[in-house]
Amino acid sequence: MIYLQLFWVFFKIGLFGFGGGYTMVSMIRMEVVDDYQWMSAGEYADLLAISQMTPGPISINTATFVGFTQGGILGSILATFALCLPSIILMAFVVALFFKHKESPYIKKPMELMTPVVAGLIISAAILMCDKDSFSSILSFVIFGGTVVAHYFFKVNPILLIIVSGVLGWIWGII
Repeated sequence: MIYLQLFWVFFKIGLFGFGGGYTMVSMIRMEVVDDYQWMSAGEYADLLAISQMTPGPISINTATFVGFTQGGILGSILATFALCLPSIILMAFVVALFFKHKESPYIKKPMELMTPVVAGLIISAAILMCDKDSFSSILSFVIFGGTVVAHYFFKVNPILLIIVSGVLGWIWGII
């Protein structure tokens, strides 16, 4: 029964939790602490602190931890999946509509206009990351330049570039 409850609770939260992970935190608390009393307010506060420290979206981390405390590994898988399922369904629907109508001028023109916007946002994010902490040594510039050249001119796989860059940075850090 706990598995069905976990699935239903986190499916509802995923369905109605607009605005991102932090907007879901209060919804999760209401369900977990107030309605189902799976944990105390103090335990939830501790769980929330752990969720914030753990890499990844806070709502998914919280769902995973609540699911685990209530139903073990299967509970954590169900809670996490249920939280993500409404978004997966919505995206599948949007993608199906997009591909069905991709030649429509109402779809085609906005997509063309979004390309420079997305490129600008990516460039903006890259510029914001170019600070003294990110580029603290000559090696940082060498890795950056080498990565750009390798990807742009030689079409090296980005995942391989990330791994190689990380290994070089790690080696530089222990030297």
